[in-house]
Amino acid sequence: MRLRRRRCLVCYWHEGEFVAHPYPDGAPVALHPATAEVLTAFEDWTTLKQATAALDHLTEATVGEAASVLREHRLLIAEDTHEADLDAQIAHAWRSWEPEAPFFHYATQDTVTAETRAQAAREPHGSDEVPVVLDGPLPAIFTAYPDVDRIMLPRRPDPRLNTGLGNALYGRRTHRDFTTEPVDLPTLATLLATCFAPVDYIDAGPLGALIRRTSPAGGARQELDAYLAITNVKGVPAGIYHYNSREHSLESLAEGFTGEEAAYLCAGQDWAEGAAFLVVLVAVVERMRVKYRMPRCYRVSLLNAGHLGQTFALTATALGLGPAQTGAFGDTAIARRLGIDNTARIPVYVLAAGHPHPEPGNAPPPADLDTFRTHRATLTTTSTRSVHVPAPFAKA
Repeated sequence: MRLRRRRCLVCYWHEGEFVAHPYPDGAPVALHPATAEVLTAFEDWTTLKQATAALDHLTEATVGEAASVLREHRLLIAEDTHEADLDAQIAHAWRSWEPEAPFFHYATQDTVTAETRAQAAREPHGSDEVPVVLDGPLPAIFTAYPDVDRIMLPRRPDPRLNTGLGNALYGRRTHRDFTTEPVDLPTLATLLATCFAPVDYIDAGPLGALIRRTSPAGGARQELDAYLAITNVKGVPAGIYHYNSREHSLESLAEGFTGEEAAYLCAGQDWAEGAAFLVVLVAVVERMRVKYRMPRCYRVSLLNAGHLGQTFALTATALGLGPAQTGAFGDTAIARRLGIDNTARIPVYVLAAGHPHPEPGNAPPPADLDTFRTHRATLTTTSTRSVHVPAPFAKA
């Protein structure tokens, strides 16, 4: 029998212990750091004798005992098994994203179970949903910079938001070309209020008062703050601002900002240079972590950013702006520019807007009949694999 180190494996130090964490279905296990040397001997399909020869300072019995333990914890897998096939399939499917993306995906998969929900109910301040651990004062639900200058934003209804939902949905496009016309302050104020300001407040018991926005958010934690990098808004000097959603104001954090800098922060994307402003969604980790301890909830923060991004795009469209969004940006550079620590407050999404150019040069052309003829093979995938439906969900 030949064994091999699992390809889908991440090792790390945690709380003073060396941890090996196989995925997709293995559990993390604390081992002696010397384990890494044994795993290295099984880099490819290897017999026990071959591994012993590579580890010439260990006896075959010692290597065999170590291999048995590693197999038990699913760190070593046997040749010609379902486990080996699955490991190879995942390593191939995620090959250009490993190890970060597949580890994050599988390590946070299926972490919410009936057992964890029951455990949550037994914990202090718990519920039947998730554990709530109050190990200090509650984090504030609003972020504010009280000692900086601010621009109070106008509050008045905007009739453009009476646009039908269908018009906004079907009119929404991602724009990469903008005019040099500045965005007026009332339009920016309406956009920020609609997307990020409170709609109402709810009583969350031991977690205090929470706010709701026009977008859904896990547990109403509202852990995402809006920071702005403004270049072309009428009446607002170019610079870095924080949107204070409680008082509906722009708090001035730094003077000066250029389109060239916007492109640099967005990983060299030239289109960002023409946007009137960027909105960086920043996650305040403690707001989410104080209620949800399981790592899966980082996924929820990313989903929440997506909800806000869609609301932003539809609202901007209704207001006559051209919205854009990107996940390609320099995390460290943006955090430094915003003045946040990139530890407890982390940038997760960049939105942008400006007046759309009437003759966009970066917009893709519409598909015609030749497009469908040429790319027919990429439009439809026919699966030849059989699908097994688990018995509880199988049709009678």
